[in-house]
Amino acid sequence: MLGNWLKTAILMAGIVALFGVVGAALGGRGGMLIALLIAAAMNVYAYWFSDAAVLKMYNAQEVDEQSSFYRLVRELAQNAELPMPKVYVIDEAQPNAFATGRNPEHAAVTATTGIMRILSERELRGVMAHELAHVKHRDTLISTISATIAGAISSIGSFGMLFGGGHNSNGERNVHPIVSILIMFLAPIAAMLIQMAISRAREFEADKAGAAISGDPAALASALKKIQDYAHQIPLDTAEQHPETAQMMIINPLSGDGIRSLFSTHPQTEERVARLLAMAR
Repeated sequence: MLGNWLKTAILMAGIVALFGVVGAALGGRGGMLIALLIAAAMNVYAYWFSDAAVLKMYNAQEVDEQSSFYRLVRELAQNAELPMPKVYVIDEAQPNAFATGRNPEHAAVTATTGIMRILSERELRGVMAHELAHVKHRDTLISTISATIAGAISSIGSFGMLFGGGHNSNGERNVHPIVSILIMFLAPIAAMLIQMAISRAREFEADKAGAAISGDPAALASALKKIQDYAHQIPLDTAEQHPETAQMMIINPLSGDGIRSLFSTHPQTEERVARLLAMAR
């Protein structure tokens, strides 16, 4: 738990520093000050409201205890000795799921209608146990914060347009326009690298803990193989429009075309499946 709090603090500090460097490069001292203020405000917003923002982004609909899905999650939450999270469903054909919330007392788990159609109940239990493991490990705070702030960094081009590269006290440009353009492209890549550093090891740990919660590692392994097969055939438009949220999902929801395939926030599904099957044996 302490490790994740430390990672969250490092992430927030890193984001503030990145904003400051980009602000200084594009707008000089004034740009750096404004960028630091924006970064601080983003951190506050991300801590308190990022989970609600992501759920709204995906048009997630809350379900109650009348739903069999809700009852499945409740049983697993009891197994994990967790407070009952809110339960949401997203009306999307792509099979996927994620958890969000700043702590176990303010958590939510979400699954698409597509995942409910292709998985057996046993496999769905494995997936939701994985998501509850993220809640138990407090991964949800760092994943929603990184998704929210990475989205802000990805739009940093508009910040550069605002300052037009900045000028020093002699009226000269702080940086060459080409350097400004490079910064606008490289800042989002830096954000993706930060997410990668945090996300990959976290998935292995959630697989292991999720298998313990459900008591069925083979079911999660089977589910991962099925989701992997379908996910790259069926687009998830919201994820394509907001790729910074991809690292929250149990399987990478993106098509994998272009540069994003080089910066996957998920480990190889084959390795995840092999580890789970080893646990089952």
